[in-house]
Amino acid sequence: MVSPKSWLAEAISTFALVFFGPLAVILAASVFGEGLSIEAIIMISLGHGAAIALMVYAFGHISGAHINPAVTIPMMITKKIGIKDGIAYIIFQIIGAIVATGTLVALFPEIGKPVFWGAHGGPSALLGGSMMSGLIVEIILTFFLVTVIFMTAVHKKAPKSVYGATIGGMIFLLHLVGVPLTGASMNPARSLSPTLFSGDTGLWEVQWLYWVGPIVGGIIAGLIMNYIYTKPAEKEA
Repeated sequence: MVSPKSWLAEAISTFALVFFGPLAVILAASVFGEGLSIEAIIMISLGHGAAIALMVYAFGHISGAHINPAVTIPMMITKKIGIKDGIAYIIFQIIGAIVATGTLVALFPEIGKPVFWGAHGGPSALLGGSMMSGLIVEIILTFFLVTVIFMTAVHKKAPKSVYGATIGGMIFLLHLVGVPLTGASMNPARSLSPTLFSGDTGLWEVQWLYWVGPIVGGIIAGLIMNYIYTKPAEKEA
């Protein structure tokens, strides 16, 4: 059984992501304007990618550093983590995210409000505002995120010394291309907490996109990677 110390690790790790990632959004909007300039996209991508990479190195050996319900759910389905602990992981991820956004609201009540403290607002005009296109994008982005996680952090033959950098690097890449499209959620906890504080009903109308897309993409990746690659490697070990 995973210890409650691991649940706390998930809360701390998720706090880091939902504090530093959206903080990059707030600062980018303040420095470069609210439009998505190249500089803003790079800053946002670095903020999220670095937070994930560092938390994976810090807590990967404690909890696995899922930091994301869309990662924990495939881990539960493939029996990499028990149901009880998986549910606890998700609860503590959401708690960590909410505390992080609450901290941002307290620290930046004015400059954070125009971007709703890093909330995701649905598919952009680049996708024609199409929810279906946004859903497909979130499925694809999360598929590749969870693929990298399974093939580096889970696969028995993967070099563990680089898995944090690899996962963080993938987060950076996915934000580079995904921020202008859907905001690049890939994480229901990351999307939920700013929406809770936003006071904007429009953000709630698109919230389902940031749950269904990441969870579906994560499950598909987890099942494929587990049964084709990671499980056979465990039998060979």
